[in-house]
Amino acid sequence: MIKFATDSRKVKQGQVFVAIKGHTVDGHKYINDAIKNGAIAVVGEEDLKLDVPYTKVKSSEEYLKNTLTREYAKTLEDLVIVGITGTNGKTTTSYITYQMLKALNVKVAYLGTIGFYYEDEVITLENTTPDILTLYELLLNVKEKGCTHIIMEVSSHSLYYERIAGLKLQIAAFTNLTEDHLDFHKTMENYLNEKLKIINYLKKDSVFIANSDDEAAPKFLEKWSNNLTLGLNGDIKINNYKITPAETTLNFSYKDSEYTVTYNLTSKFNIYNYLTALAITMSLGFKINEILDITPKIKAPVGRCETYKVKNAYVVIDYAHTPDAVEKIIDAYQELKENKVITIIGCGGDRDPIKRPIMGEIATNKSDFVILTNDNPRTEDPKAIMADILKGIKKNNYKVIYDRKEAIKEALDMLENKDILLILGKGHEDYQIIGHEKIHLSDKEEVLKYSENKK
Repeated sequence: MIKFATDSRKVKQGQVFVAIKGHTVDGHKYINDAIKNGAIAVVGEEDLKLDVPYTKVKSSEEYLKNTLTREYAKTLEDLVIVGITGTNGKTTTSYITYQMLKALNVKVAYLGTIGFYYEDEVITLENTTPDILTLYELLLNVKEKGCTHIIMEVSSHSLYYERIAGLKLQIAAFTNLTEDHLDFHKTMENYLNEKLKIINYLKKDSVFIANSDDEAAPKFLEKWSNNLTLGLNGDIKINNYKITPAETTLNFSYKDSEYTVTYNLTSKFNIYNYLTALAITMSLGFKINEILDITPKIKAPVGRCETYKVKNAYVVIDYAHTPDAVEKIIDAYQELKENKVITIIGCGGDRDPIKRPIMGEIATNKSDFVILTNDNPRTEDPKAIMADILKGIKKNNYKVIYDRKEAIKEALDMLENKDILLILGKGHEDYQIIGHEKIHLSDKEEVLKYSENKK
């Protein structure tokens, strides 16, 4: 057990409570609760007199980060950690890699947007890459249980806040860089610079893997010498492929050999995700043919191109919530369609407003019909969010339905033979955030419920 805690409700007898001034909560307000729950000492930033030993520091966050890395990082050194960064594709790539290694009998854990997975245990996480204390607790816990490999998504926020401080990566991979989080990073240059920091965590003998078809790839590759690339002209070279709404058959080359594989993921962007996972698994010592043999066991992660058959049409649930991701997924299914592509989409409240008109324009330009709806309005007025989305729309092929349940039902009612319905933005999330409240709502559940009622 780590001897520190930052949440007064989770303090265990004998721990030290570190009071952190967060973005929404000030831990100093909960010091007495922490002591009642068993904290034997407190660290904070204010002048306080307490009944337990108290240490005042300039920054509680810095204190925690430095102490954790000093006391626990060495224990984690023999874990084989793979870090995957990029705007889109982190979850799918990480989850595919996790499944590959599992199928190859590696004791592996996955950590990222859809949670923390180890053997039969799944833990929900608040962030793609959790805070450093949670991260260290999770890694130390599974290491004790025999885990040897960690596949983790590394977000730009986590690199900015140094949430992975003290960890050493055996492999790092870059998927792509497109516009996102500019409410936080302000410019694409800042965003890229945060992503580039992943290089600083590599061990000396580490491999860096990159999608060489992305414009930002050279920025990463010039910072590291031991590289492996994939793409149309990569070390792992895409030759040709055939995609259907149910599967992909891919032909690729590596060195002097050519390979063909069929897997249960669809769309062009998943070719890059699959090959990145394959490149990581190869770099961990497995042969390509071993990986191809277990590929039929690979499935898409929850909420990533999750496909259902409804009324002789296809319904696809996906987390796409950036302009680039939305454009890529609609383009992918336009190539596959035999009839119409209908898209359900919205934009989050209290988040980057710059991308809203862009996403509205992309959705209506690329789809045959669009239903615009709520997607976590949070504390913002849904009508104000919608007004921003509508600014980018020049066509008349859309309808606004604020209630997401109603939007899904209406779109499903519209489906005709061989249509494709894309429900975008929420993916694995089973809630809608309205105000400060999380209300249960799952796109998948709504689709399955509808499908069941139609039988």
